[in-house]
Amino acid sequence: MSSPRRDRPPLSAVTPGRARLGECPVWCGRSRRLYWVDIDGRTVHRTDPERGIDEERELDVRPGSIALCRRDGDLLVAAEHGLHLLEWATGTLTHLRVLETADAPTRMNDGRCDPAGRFWVGSMDDPAGSGAHRAQLHRVEGDLTATTCEHGIGVSNSLAFGPDGTTMYWADTRQGVIRAYDYDVTDGSRSNERVLVDFAGQLPGAPDGACVDAAGCLWSACVYGWGLARITPHGEIDRFVELPVEKPSMPAFGGERLDMMFVTSISTGGSRPAAPGQPLAGALLAVDVGCVGLPEPRFAG
Repeated sequence: MSSPRRDRPPLSAVTPGRARLGECPVWCGRSRRLYWVDIDGRTVHRTDPERGIDEERELDVRPGSIALCRRDGDLLVAAEHGLHLLEWATGTLTHLRVLETADAPTRMNDGRCDPAGRFWVGSMDDPAGSGAHRAQLHRVEGDLTATTCEHGIGVSNSLAFGPDGTTMYWADTRQGVIRAYDYDVTDGSRSNERVLVDFAGQLPGAPDGACVDAAGCLWSACVYGWGLARITPHGEIDRFVELPVEKPSMPAFGGERLDMMFVTSISTGGSRPAAPGQPLAGALLAVDVGCVGLPEPRFAG
């Protein structure tokens, strides 16, 4: 197997602030805004990259991930042990349903909607170093009916879907392996599980959040690995984008033509703070990777 191309494309810091644990960037094409969360900072952000304006809503829970809703300004928020609705205009957060029991040593983490508007969300050990492996992966329908699809997880991450919706990606960061599945959009079922890529000996760090470009390649944030990996549907690592942050957490395509990649990162949050000497740790980065992304599906509820 040939070595992936390594490069350092042009980038800039979109937000001047430093998120403690930036995560889950989601581009809204209607408003031309990027929504994202600071988990340990207990905030949801809405950023206008063209004007350099960043707004935030403070929460009394830790938001692990978000999804756009059908009504503009509403967000589905996965936080702590369940799901909530955030009305951006008022900042009102309404509890919707419990996914995991309050006494479980877990919290909600990475989440994403499939092309039909189902919300897939996984949890992680809380605290991250507990070694409990009590986390789970859930599939949530538009009517909030939930099915638990995986048990015994350390840190659920890398949820993404191929351009035609027939492939699903997912990883347990603790295992260092991204898995691919055949996916049936009509009923939300998975089959034919296989290893897409094993980080061991191939990529630095571990798999965190991910997204898919229009060509069907998966972009994985290599947390603790100082970069992003582009992986083909056949599991070939064809590119590694170097970043000036040790802990990139998740990429997302945005902009009017979906041709800019936004990357969240981690500073003082998580199980281990970023190493010193990283002025951009915790920043929201805009990186020109030369690829085009896919529109983000909205939650069907």
